[in-house]
Amino acid sequence: MISRPAMWGRLSAVGAVLAALTYFVDQVHKWYMISIFDIARYQPVKVVPGFDLVMVWNYGISYGWFASHSQATRWILIVLSVAVAVLLWVWLARQAKPLVAAAIGLVLGGALANATDRLVHGAVADFFHLYVAGFSWYVFNIADVAIVAGVLVLMYDSLMHEEKQTDK
Repeated sequence: MISRPAMWGRLSAVGAVLAALTYFVDQVHKWYMISIFDIARYQPVKVVPGFDLVMVWNYGISYGWFASHSQATRWILIVLSVAVAVLLWVWLARQAKPLVAAAIGLVLGGALANATDRLVHGAVADFFHLYVAGFSWYVFNIADVAIVAGVLVLMYDSLMHEEKQTDK
């Protein structure tokens, strides 16, 4: 029997490529918005009704939960992101389904991109603001979109796998 390495599997390249692509696109977009476009100076930029570009520094996690300007919180969130990334990588290495490997790659790339923001800027840069009829969605970035998309695919796969198990 051939043993496979614990940290690289048959579909690791799929996840790695999507993680790298997600990370790169997110970081280039953030660099452009902050350094070239100078969104902080021109915000809000109305794109279409219900969608603006703004500059928000998120010192917490999703939706700004647990926001804190303390260095301890910043480093806890960085370490937590890296720990989650390692666990995602181990999961990816053991993956047999291409769709799940792709989803893990999206979550991994997004998590590392946001962790990089915390490391470099002390907070995560967010730009996309959706709102409708007085309801304002939180402000988010490309990494967040990748994370949500990846999680939705993982949930879908989990539900479909559960249905197949109960059909037997």
